[in-house]
Amino acid sequence: MSELAIVTGVPGWLGSSLVDALLRGLPDVEAFSKPAERPVRALTLPGSDTKELGALSSQLTFVEGNLASGAGLDKLMDGAKGATVFHIAGVIHPNSGRKEFYEVNLEGTRHMLKAAAAAGVKRFVHVSSNSPIGCNRSNDLADSFDETAGYNPYMHYGLSKKMAEDLVNEAHQGGMETVIIRPPWFYGPRQPPRQTLFFTMIKNGKMPIVGSGDNLRSMAYVDNICQGLMLCETMDRANGKTYWIADERPYTMNEIVDTVEAVLEKDFNITCAHKRMRLPGVASDVAFLVDRTLQGLGFYHQKFHVLSEMNKNISCKIDLAKAELGYNPKIALAEGMRRSIKWILDRGQTI
Repeated sequence: MSELAIVTGVPGWLGSSLVDALLRGLPDVEAFSKPAERPVRALTLPGSDTKELGALSSQLTFVEGNLASGAGLDKLMDGAKGATVFHIAGVIHPNSGRKEFYEVNLEGTRHMLKAAAAAGVKRFVHVSSNSPIGCNRSNDLADSFDETAGYNPYMHYGLSKKMAEDLVNEAHQGGMETVIIRPPWFYGPRQPPRQTLFFTMIKNGKMPIVGSGDNLRSMAYVDNICQGLMLCETMDRANGKTYWIADERPYTMNEIVDTVEAVLEKDFNITCAHKRMRLPGVASDVAFLVDRTLQGLGFYHQKFHVLSEMNKNISCKIDLAKAELGYNPKIALAEGMRRSIKWILDRGQTI
């Protein structure tokens, strides 16, 4: 495949992982194990550190721009007829309040779709989230979401991503090839500092378990998501569809924390406190009320938002992606966490 690939959300977590996969292949996935000889163009915010990523290949180029304003998108799309756009960029935890969700997740997607249509791109693959669909009724696997689940956005992030999905589906109705994926909580190398803090809290015995800890969370290792994205580009039948892309099965919060603790000790000889910060389920309920009130006033507080989700069930089924795309997530929780922790330690960071 020699067509241009355009990736937003670089040098962010998932965007950088996809650029790496496009340039060097996915070693765990036979169909994508070899590097593809194709140019890759990445959209970055001005001043972004792209040195490490830029060393991967001479096929990679960077264009500075701003999704919220649309600045730089004409250059990003220059000569992009027949290209694939992987629109990954988005704001999960804003620095400037609620409005940033809509400036980047909604208007940024609008600007990207307009620029892509004008350039004549072949396919627009859009990364959404579980948040437009909300939370499951229970931790019964039968309640896990599939692609027929209706919208029930979780807070303003979920609403902004739902509205972005609407734009992508409208673009498809207008004649553009589009695919939407909904990855849940993802993990793996290149994680932001908040994920390193997650490991540190587990090591120190400060990780909160709200309620019983038996609530289900689907997770997605970054290379599993990259496999899904690359399949969405290559499969004709994906056009116009939406897919959940995640690990093979969901995990309980207890299993997630226990697994990270075991990997830290057994694989890296990092001693853990073997404690949990046990909180009643009402702690998340109170955090939810505070989070909703703050966002209603236009503000955003990351800790309240994260705590509000800690007792929720957010799980999905990947049956459709497996059946229609041939999606086969190769990495599960323990190995994914091992690779994630190794990436941190290899760069001299501490947990």
